[in-house]
Amino acid sequence: MLNHRAVLLPPSSTAALDAHVKQLAAEGVDVVNLTGGEVDFPTPDEACRGGHRAIDEGRTRYTPVAGIPALRQAIATRLTDTWGSLHTADQVVVTNGAKQALANAFAVLLEPGDEVLVQAPYWVSFPHVVTLAGGVPVVVETGAATGFKLTPALVAERITGRTRVLLLNSPSNPTGVTYDRHELSALVEVAAAHGLVIVSDEVYGDLVYPGTEFTSTASLGEAVRARTVTIGGFSKTFAMTGWRVGFAAGPKPVIAAMAAVQGHTTSAPSTISQHAALAVLDPEPVGELARRKADLDRRRRRMCAGLAEIPGLRLAVEPTGAYFVLVDVTGLYGRQGIRDAATFATRLLQDARVAVMPGADFGAPDHVRMSYAVSADAIDEALRRLHAFASTLLPEKETSR
Repeated sequence: MLNHRAVLLPPSSTAALDAHVKQLAAEGVDVVNLTGGEVDFPTPDEACRGGHRAIDEGRTRYTPVAGIPALRQAIATRLTDTWGSLHTADQVVVTNGAKQALANAFAVLLEPGDEVLVQAPYWVSFPHVVTLAGGVPVVVETGAATGFKLTPALVAERITGRTRVLLLNSPSNPTGVTYDRHELSALVEVAAAHGLVIVSDEVYGDLVYPGTEFTSTASLGEAVRARTVTIGGFSKTFAMTGWRVGFAAGPKPVIAAMAAVQGHTTSAPSTISQHAALAVLDPEPVGELARRKADLDRRRRRMCAGLAEIPGLRLAVEPTGAYFVLVDVTGLYGRQGIRDAATFATRLLQDARVAVMPGADFGAPDHVRMSYAVSADAIDEALRRLHAFASTLLPEKETSR
């Protein structure tokens, strides 16, 4: 009865594990949950007031499929003023979260069999949104030698006559790495030389830390902007995961086609959520966002320093953005039945009550992803439990550093 794409489509492993851990917590199990992709900060007051105001004013009807005009304009203005990525309101479509923006983009860009270059490690849904659109994800492996980043050479060697899209993600989920302007320019040059469209997932673009500057791909010039679809949203920057507001910005024909797809599937996002998103952009709570980012930076440094002291674990790369660390667990292989990252994560949850994401579904089978978008106390407790757990697996002489 099901088509082959549905048969082969797994459920989201991140969503499933996060739901399982939250259920354990609801049952009274003392679990430190490092699996989640959402910060523990509340949605800003500005957004909440905007949502309440929309309800009080009766703004509960359909909006234009591409989003309310004022919100499209506000997003275009923010892209232009904050990221240096010049866009107009008619180059923006508002979606039901950034994930729908990605899905709609591939739906209008790909013919059956078209290939999309996807960097590994990757966000778990990237290959599947490509496959659902009839495309073929072509995984480009990266590692420590390149700082877990794509290089022009790595991209060029995977391009074929069927390659249609280069998918970028900066800052990256799950590695936390951020491409600088020079690195992006070099990748874009290869893409342009082969006539590729660039889909740039920049949903974590506001969350980069001292010493790192975020560069939006579409800010690299008019010619680049003409072949780039930028994906963004409100979930990460504004702690609005449950409001489900994302967006895509790009060439007018692509955005119009994406809006047409949306019109025949979900229609526009929640009217109330759109007004909440508009309210948080006008005026934007700049000071509050800066305080939250500084707090995340402290948690990042706390997490990285603590992991460096845990025997058998190794930080794959220093994260400069988002709120994840990718941890190499091969140092514990062969210890008491641990044979891969999945068995490590299972044992860690069972024995130490710390939940982490196994890396296989991220294209990083020897790693686990940990989120530091939790309280400092939760990070400290997780590190304490991790250290105790790892120490029980290794002989005493191997735990001394």
